[in-house]
Amino acid sequence: MLGACGPTPADEGGTPEIYFLLPNTITTRFIQQDEPMFTDFMEMFAPEATVTVRNAEGDPARQQRQVESAIEDGASVLVLISADARFSQGTLTAAADAQVPVVLYDHDAIGGPAEALVIFDSLEVGRQQGSRAADLLAAMPGDGLKIARVEGNLGEYGTSQFKQGQDEFLQPLINSGKIRVACETAIEDWDPVAAQAFAKECLDRENNDIALFVTMNDDLAQAIVAVLAERGLTGRVTVTGGQDANLAALQLIAQGLLDNTIYKNLSAQAKVAAQLTTAILHGESIPPGMVNGTIDNQYMAVPTIFLPVQNITKENLDIVVNAGFYTWQQICEPNPSSAVCRDHR
Repeated sequence: MLGACGPTPADEGGTPEIYFLLPNTITTRFIQQDEPMFTDFMEMFAPEATVTVRNAEGDPARQQRQVESAIEDGASVLVLISADARFSQGTLTAAADAQVPVVLYDHDAIGGPAEALVIFDSLEVGRQQGSRAADLLAAMPGDGLKIARVEGNLGEYGTSQFKQGQDEFLQPLINSGKIRVACETAIEDWDPVAAQAFAKECLDRENNDIALFVTMNDDLAQAIVAVLAERGLTGRVTVTGGQDANLAALQLIAQGLLDNTIYKNLSAQAKVAAQLTTAILHGESIPPGMVNGTIDNQYMAVPTIFLPVQNITKENLDIVVNAGFYTWQQICEPNPSSAVCRDHR
């Protein structure tokens, strides 16, 4: 599909207009990291283009209006992080009708055409989260241990893949009687406030008798860590299943308050998305070897670039430091005297 659309302002000698459409302000990485990195890479690869950023604030209807407005304003390419994959058909259809190419970024979008999707390997994320949770549970004595599962937005490709990957390791423990799921929910829009409310309700119902919270991203995990701290349960109840390697999550891991996160090289994702966008602007095909799979979005098999992930615990925090993601000074700022941080003064 790449390059099949009509002429862009670049072809006509105008200024190419790229719209980077964010889903919400709740998942902090999109504003703090993805937006500036994508903008910087576009400046590197296509300095003739301008990048305009819009945020849907968690509202798919608002996102569709933003897309329609971008099209009216002469958008050359839309780089879309869907606010809710289930309600993306109108957005994708509007872009297709206007012959404006769409690059999907980090979230899938259902029901319409797209040039490509750049996403981390969601199934592998779930597997690494589940494997870590299983290891923690195996080290806990006894059977019938109660766990709570806090999942992401229903209907997203990522949420379903995270759960499938986690289940590969958790379901055998459920079947054997080692654990039982005492509380479970899906959190709309990945809202940390809703995660906190769920954690409080679960702990009340189970009289604080929860061995492990298994989550799906850093913002949910951090919210639950805060609830445990309020209740004096820090160190008694473990939280695992972080994702994104947010600075706040890495700080909690260094302090021993959060067990893990999944590191995703967001710079690599922004770079690939910018390369794809630039190729579209220049009427070129997808760079050879970049696509390594597809995702069925109920309209087509979207060419997909799956990016690798890596589990991070206090034992290997140096991975994110060596990658230039954050410095030890940043990670250790809240508590330089923690055991991990004392070794890196």
